[in-house]
Amino acid sequence: MKFIDQASIHVKAGNGGHGCIAFLREKFRPKGGPCGGDGGKGGNIILRGNYNLNTLLDISLNKHYKAKNGEHGKGKNMHGKNGDDIIINVPLGTIIKNSETKQLIIDITDEGQDYIIAKGGNGGFGNARYKTQKETAPRIANDGQVGEELKIDLELKVLADVGLVGFPNAGKSTFISKISNAKPKIADYPFTTLTPNLGIVRFGDFNSFVVADIPGLIENASKGKGLGSQFLKHIERTKILVFMLDPSMGDVFDQYDKLLNELKQHGKSIVDKKSIILITKNDISQDDVDISKLPKQLDLISISSVKGDNINKAVSSIHSLLEEN
Repeated sequence: MKFIDQASIHVKAGNGGHGCIAFLREKFRPKGGPCGGDGGKGGNIILRGNYNLNTLLDISLNKHYKAKNGEHGKGKNMHGKNGDDIIINVPLGTIIKNSETKQLIIDITDEGQDYIIAKGGNGGFGNARYKTQKETAPRIANDGQVGEELKIDLELKVLADVGLVGFPNAGKSTFISKISNAKPKIADYPFTTLTPNLGIVRFGDFNSFVVADIPGLIENASKGKGLGSQFLKHIERTKILVFMLDPSMGDVFDQYDKLLNELKQHGKSIVDKKSIILITKNDISQDDVDISKLPKQLDLISISSVKGDNINKAVSSIHSLLEEN
């Protein structure tokens, strides 16, 4: 399935049905009085969080959503039928903004979370509502209200506990494939990961956490170079960061420094997250790795995803850091 993390749609709630003007004229009740029923309520447009979705693809294919209008009231005090609601399922982590004002409306983060983005109009009152002792035969009724209408922007920022950060071909996809149920594309050329991959890691008997494999960053990614900042936003929601450094690509501190700088350029709050460093591909790196300049306060583990060296240790350290968070 194609990964789409942005979409713009137009939503229109249903209009309320008009109230009815009617009088009861039955065989033995020739002056039965007003009996106009109320109009039905227009349908709402509802956004609902759905854990099983991870893309806005389906929503992007349908640009317009219009709920049904409420039916008009009828004689004999018959109430018009309410218009059916339209429910739009969205992935967890979807931010909704007004397209014109860019104002944040709602952030859908929970399974089953409902939000009425466009409220249907109320139905108008029929003339039966206006009967009084003085006015026994009112000939007035209300029109139904117009349903709300607006254009909204949807932006998905994946929800994950752990974000893997590294340059292209640093071993992120291989690592997540070894520790979780994710099946990312793995190849020996840059940018094999074009969309964020989510994997659930089982640890111990009842513990689990979600890992996000973010597409590889390069220098000036925060300015749009390479895959650009369009994927940096997916790191914002993660609780901790895992820096993956590949010695075969050069000095590991230089890699760490550049990655940290790109995160700072995108948003300073990101670098405040707790983090851990994994030195990857220790099965093929022949030269001694200089780790003297790397931050001493961070856990540093040398791993090989291919051979499985220290994979369990890395998972344990990540879990421990999440427990502290």
